[in-house]
Amino acid sequence: MRARIRDGDQAAFAQLFDAYAKAVYNHAFRLTATWSEAEDVMALTFLEAWRLRGKIDAEGGSLRPWLLGIATNVARNTRRAARRHDDALARMPRGESVPDFADEVVGRIDDAERLSAIKQAYGRLRRQEQDVVALCVWAGLDYAEAAEALGVPVGTVRSRLSRARRKLAEWGELPATTRQVIGDRGPAKEEIR
Repeated sequence: MRARIRDGDQAAFAQLFDAYAKAVYNHAFRLTATWSEAEDVMALTFLEAWRLRGKIDAEGGSLRPWLLGIATNVARNTRRAARRHDDALARMPRGESVPDFADEVVGRIDDAERLSAIKQAYGRLRRQEQDVVALCVWAGLDYAEAAEALGVPVGTVRSRLSRARRKLAEWGELPATTRQVIGDRGPAKEEIR
């Protein structure tokens, strides 16, 4: 059988595998202490045995010691490669943790939807009402400042803003958070007084 294996007889090598696979696996398991690594060592042992088959003496007894010696070397090389890999990973610079941006994306989507709703509702207002909303609500001017900016009486600003708020509330097109911003109360500066 040794001569046949050395000459590359696949059937003889299959017999060798059948005869010693369990012994090589058990030896590999004792060396590695994990089943998956033992399976890898066993597979690599028989690959290496096939590669080294030309070195087998034609005369001799069991090939078990030869296979177990190969398995020992394979297990050692595997451990060494794993250690090198771990050392290389340890030397690599640590990456900065990447913050989870999912909440930010959801917030941006919500903001875009809210702005779209505001734009549509704002666009349905008369131009004079749009001007008052823009100045009093978004720019934060009080009634007197808005009246000065528009060149109209303060009462006109109040009535236009009231009318704009009423229309927006009637249309019900704005999200609740936007209705709070444009709500029924006067501009922020006037509320402070």
